[in-house]
This record gives sequence, C-alpha cells and structure tokens, in this order.
Amino acid sequence: MHFIKLKKSTIIKIVIAIVILAVIFAFSRVFGMQHYYKLDFSTGLVTATTLNVRSGPGTGYKIITTVKKNEYIRVFAGVGDWYIVQVEGDYVGAVSKKYIKPIYPSSGNSNNSGNTSQNQNSNNVELSADEKEVFNLINVQRKNNGLPELKIDYEVQRVARIKAQDMNDNNYFAHESPTYGSPFQMLSSFKVSYKSAGENIAGNSSNNAAVTAWMNSSGHRANILNSSYNYTGIGVVSNKKYGKLYVQMFIGK
Repeated sequence: MHFIKLKKSTIIKIVIAIVILAVIFAFSRVFGMQHYYKLDFSTGLVTATTLNVRSGPGTGYKIITTVKKNEYIRVFAGVGDWYIVQVEGDYVGAVSKKYIKPIYPSSGNSNNSGNTSQNQNSNNVELSADEKEVFNLINVQRKNNGLPELKIDYEVQRVARIKAQDMNDNNYFAHESPTYGSPFQMLSSFKVSYKSAGENIAGNSSNNAAVTAWMNSSGHRANILNSSYNYTGIGVVSNKKYGKLYVQMFIGK
C-alpha cells in the first residue's frame, strides 16, 4: 500500500477546484451550459463601494460575503451578466460583472487614471505616485551600490498590493498574514514562480522615510541589495495608524 503525503497548499488547491466545479455544476442546472463563457482575464478590480458576493448568479441568491472597492478578486468564468469569482477567505460565488473592471497582464491597473505613471518593467504595469516613488528610491539605492535596477513584475505587483490592503483591512503589521500565510505561501497561492524571494514591510507617513528606515535595518537592506533579486512589486495603501502601509516583494527568476 502506497501512502502519498500531499502538501497543505496542494490540498487547498484541490478543495478550491472541487468547490469551483460544484458551483459551476449548480449554476449550469439553472442557466444551462450555453450561458457559460470563457474570459480573457483572470483578475478583476472591484469598482463598487461594497460588492455582494452571492451563492448564485442573480440577486435572488443569498449573500455569502462582500468585497470592498479597489480590492482584487480572481475571476474564473462568465454566466450571463455575472462572473464566477474567488475572493479573500477562499469564498467562491458570483458577482455582477458591471462592478468588476478586468485587469489584463498587458495593461495593468488603470483605475487611478491621472495619478499613475508608466515604469520600467516588462509587463507595462502602471504604478501609483507613491508606488513609483518608492520603486525609484529603491533603484537609486541599488544603482549606488553597483547593482542592476529591479523591474516590476505584474503578478508580484498585484500580490504586494493585495498584501498591503490585507494588512490595513485586518489591522496587523507582520510578514505572516492571517489570510494568506507567509509571503512565500502567498506568492505560491497566486501562482508566482521564483527561484528566490523576500519581503519588506513598513509603516510610515513618508515614502522617503520608509525607504530610509529599510536601508538603516540590516535585514531590510539585505533584501534591497540582494543581487539574486531582479523583479519586484510594491504596494502602498493609506492607513490611519501609520499614514501609509508599505509592502515590497522581491523575487529572483
């Protein structure tokens, strides 16, 4: 008799897959398979102030959870005017498509039009003004120390933003997220592949002060000046306690 030990992350993926299949099967009994259609994106940005996630594609279904404006969600398929999605907490349900802005890897998040800037990266990700300033400050430090500049990776950028928002929403300041686990578990759960990875976090009212504090800390400085890292993602969100919360994730490919 053979015994196969599955990793916890593998078990979670299997459970999520089973739930998704069950949801799709339940939906198909009501709407018929002809109403299902594939999407050319897998990430969506919530545009409503508060968006209800329902157990089925219609207002007659019960609300299982809610998501807030500017949160990212995973989108699996379309059913009429609804999307089948997975949101924080591993809830799987349906949301109205009119409140979801598709996020394409080739275009990034253009929700903050006028307050974002194109940056040096391979995926054309648009950064907020705060994110861009931190990104530039980090690369100045690397250049001053004879290292190549980092580039923005779309998926890592998305994860960093979600982690920063998660810290703000759940009122914690730590590398270990109660929602997503360690930075490495979080990267893996969002299907980011890497050879090496690290994370810096900060709470500060100033972008320059946040980077300065990192450079004055041996552990954070080591991440910034790690020659094995060549891609990064930076999330900056407003926070009542600190002014701003910062998450910078690094990966080496």
